[in-house]
Amino acid sequence: MSNYKFKTTNIRGKQYVEVNERIKFFRQEEQYKDWTIASEFTVLDSEQCVCKTTIADTNGRVIATGHAHEVQGSSNINKTSYVENCETSAIGRALAMLGIGIDTSIASANEVSDAIAKQEAAPKEENIMDKAVSFIKSENNKQEAFDAIIAKYGDQLTDRQKTGLKKFVR
Repeated sequence: MSNYKFKTTNIRGKQYVEVNERIKFFRQEEQYKDWTIASEFTVLDSEQCVCKTTIADTNGRVIATGHAHEVQGSSNINKTSYVENCETSAIGRALAMLGIGIDTSIASANEVSDAIAKQEAAPKEENIMDKAVSFIKSENNKQEAFDAIIAKYGDQLTDRQKTGLKKFVR
């Protein structure tokens, strides 16, 4: 067994191994000599992609697989490189399924940081709805309060949410 020391990235107190570290380990270890990493896109269009990566031994037997899904524009990196990001994630997950770089997590540092960024950037629909309902209830002129909410948050609300808010206007 190798004494390879993976470089990690600290994200919110946990150490995560980056995909490039997993690939370097895989490529330099004698036990994986002549093994293959192959990726294919099962979905690829202008909006999203799904990538499947397989790792096969010298006999062509599939030893591990990893999948990833990315949406174009869903993060800063995905505005220009959602296909590349998807493939990198799938490779990282396949290597993790092989047991490489998973002391603390199967997810790579990139996957974790992307997930955190998406959570933090996601519109707070429930908070908007809670605030909107409270605001409308607290105002004497409910129609005026509703109109103010629509003017300020209308582009962030679905038609169903708008209809729900309208019920508080009597």
